[in-house]
Amino acid sequence: MTASPSPLIDVCDVKKEFRSRSGTSLVALADTSLGVAANQFICIVGPSGCGKSTLLRMIAGLETASAGAIRIDGASVNGPRRDIGLVFQSPVMLPWRTILQNVTVPAEVMKLDAATTKRRAGELLELVGLGGFGDRYPDELSGGMRQRAAIARALMHDPRILLMDEPFGALDALTREAMNLELLRIWEASRKTVVLVTHSIEEALLLSDKVAVFAPRPGFVREVIDVPIARPRSAATRSDPTFVALAERLRGHFTAVPAA
Repeated sequence: MTASPSPLIDVCDVKKEFRSRSGTSLVALADTSLGVAANQFICIVGPSGCGKSTLLRMIAGLETASAGAIRIDGASVNGPRRDIGLVFQSPVMLPWRTILQNVTVPAEVMKLDAATTKRRAGELLELVGLGGFGDRYPDELSGGMRQRAAIARALMHDPRILLMDEPFGALDALTREAMNLELLRIWEASRKTVVLVTHSIEEALLLSDKVAVFAPRPGFVREVIDVPIARPRSAATRSDPTFVALAERLRGHFTAVPAA
């Protein structure tokens, strides 16, 4: 029997405890384990306050685990890494810079070649559907367009891993659906390893290869569910019988337990 390859991202028995100034303790994550294979798209779903975003920040090296270990390609995560791109719920843009100049910020910080950076930024704006908008300013674009720019910025330095924390949570329902389909298209083109946090069961099933279901605080991975739906996917995927059945299965996790 051939051994399974080691996961690119390996979260092993991680615990995260926060302490207030008064000395009280809050355990956000307890005994959390999760493996993410290279080029895989995984969504994390769970109730508010269950530690989903905390785990994402620890994978990114922005928070440290209180116990356990997080490894990327076998190396312990001890701080921010150059091979990770981050997309948050709010597409924070520098208002005095054009969209093209906002997208190039990571490359400038890393002191990458200027000519290569400008060419890649243009290619990424085309990839996310913003070709021709590079000279606009953030306040001239819609929320969905700014989030596209944020995705392009996260891909600017060609990271192996893309971490996304409720990237479409602030958008209206119609724009969010459109952005889901855009993200599918972008992922098909780039094949990054993606971990995306969401509260939406339908969004998780449409996007991912696997869905990690988090329990209420203190959070841990209650179940990892495979999504055996063929790609490429489309809006019609939501009516696929397998999609409908998996959605009911996922909802069962959150109707069977009290809210945190």
